[in-house]
Amino acid sequence: MKKSWHRKLKVDEVKRVFDVASALCLLVLCAPLLLLTALAVRIAMGSPVLLRQIRPGLGGQPFAFLKFRSMTDARDDQGELLPDAQRMTPFGAWLRRSSLDELPQLINVLRGDMSLVGPRPLLMEYLPLYSPRQAMRHRVRPGITGWAQINGRNALSWEARFEYDAWYVENRTFPLDLKILFLTAARLFRRGDVSHAGHATMPRFTGSGREAS
Repeated sequence: MKKSWHRKLKVDEVKRVFDVASALCLLVLCAPLLLLTALAVRIAMGSPVLLRQIRPGLGGQPFAFLKFRSMTDARDDQGELLPDAQRMTPFGAWLRRSSLDELPQLINVLRGDMSLVGPRPLLMEYLPLYSPRQAMRHRVRPGITGWAQINGRNALSWEARFEYDAWYVENRTFPLDLKILFLTAARLFRRGDVSHAGHATMPRFTGSGREAS
């Protein structure tokens, strides 16, 4: 058990060096694309260009999650945000299919909030709803892409998605991260699995398997 823990610690150290070097290179290479996307979001949806949302990171600690905005702030008569499907614009849907909305998360990677590979950061309100096994996703930094993303992304059920996340935490290696990055790049050309059946993104998680371990 102790040897396994030290091995995982070594993997995480290598990941961090790789994350920083890769994020720096990608930010430099993608700078023109970042600027063009920001300008397009500003023209299509106005200000703000970036969505800053508090999400749980390593150990469940909150951080400011960044992405290009893909939805309007339209609200009902009570001041509540309308459902995702009603706030998603055609341009926003294209932005999500292309995954360009995720580019600002390279800044999160440099800050140490995120990794290139790991379970996707979800909502703070979900934290008390996880079973012990589902909560394993917070033993590592959240990622821009992950094992669940290359195995179905938002088309998965919550239970399947969390099981992929738990499997990744238990079996993570640097070669596995490289495989996930390669498969993510390949899937970008397919632009699928962006939404769950009948939803613009994902249905809200309300808890499942609380008794499971």
